[in-house]
Amino acid sequence: MKTAIIILAIGLLLFEFIEHAIFPLIWFIKDRKRKSLCGVTGMLGKIGKIKSWHDSTGQVLVNGELWRAVSDKPLSAGESVVIKDVDGLTVRVISFKNDKGNIK
Repeated sequence: MKTAIIILAIGLLLFEFIEHAIFPLIWFIKDRKRKSLCGVTGMLGKIGKIKSWHDSTGQVLVNGELWRAVSDKPLSAGESVVIKDVDGLTVRVISFKNDKGNIK
């Protein structure tokens, strides 16, 4: 009887150790290389559509949100763009087309 209680206690302690120490460690190691879905890193590389544009600034719609945008190259309304950088509430964008005019 004493042996059964000891075996059950060791089994319970071992289960709790695996559940609260080993599994979270495995999940942390597995998920640390995954790209963040929120914040600045989650915005980089997203594709948006220009709603309005004048000279080098305008507004871009990304994931249902309207962002202030800047670009070094001239763009036009309706064009698709890729977010390259985020500075506060302003995104830096580039055209979604490559040098040959084809969509990437």
